[in-house]
Amino acid sequence: MRVAAKTDTGQVRQMNEDCYSVGELPNGMVWAVICDGMGGAAGGNIASQTAVKLISESISASYQEQMSSRSIRNLLIAAVDNANMRIYDLSVANESLSGMGTTVVAALVAHHTVYIAHAGDSRAYIFAEQRLLQLTKDHSVVQAMLDSGQITETEAKTHPRKNLITRALGVGESLDVDYCEEEFEPGDVLLICTDGLTNAVEPEQMQRTMQLAGFAACAEALVALANENGGPDNITVVAIANE
Repeated sequence: MRVAAKTDTGQVRQMNEDCYSVGELPNGMVWAVICDGMGGAAGGNIASQTAVKLISESISASYQEQMSSRSIRNLLIAAVDNANMRIYDLSVANESLSGMGTTVVAALVAHHTVYIAHAGDSRAYIFAEQRLLQLTKDHSVVQAMLDSGQITETEAKTHPRKNLITRALGVGESLDVDYCEEEFEPGDVLLICTDGLTNAVEPEQMQRTMQLAGFAACAEALVALANENGGPDNITVVAIANE
């Protein structure tokens, strides 16, 4: 496995409230966590950093060789649930942190499979055979409106409620965590990112950039493209190649 990653404040924000971490497990297995914080002067930063730290520690401590797919699923969901409770407790205990939260994508690559737990509008994609496939679905107001047919894909791109999410770690005592699995063949690339990329760069542009840049430069190239397109938010990209 090879990893490429890049985070950037963007062109508008004063602080980078995104956070990520990547690590290795026995037998060349790899995990990655990416979070996009929100809430309060410092709350978003604290929420994202806390979530990444706790989830990373849970994965590293709990993963065992030859775990079944079901066990990996339980590991990831438990790690996200635990982080949710801890961040919620922090927000309740400290008035200045009230309302803080963070999105999350937690991914583990093992046994030629990608395992993903997520909440919010940060995303996971697979780049396979030169095509980009979105694995996760946004937990957002606009996505719900799109699913119900209230708006079109074109309208969704510029909708005024585009940045309102319906799930996040830390905003409640419990969290409905989505989970998915996808085959991960040699030559495939897992791409996880915050909405600073996906709100600034169209999927077709992302795919074309992946095709042209190659794996080693893909994270840098995607972040640069988001900044060229205005960089309205923090931008974080983590890519894992099966080589």
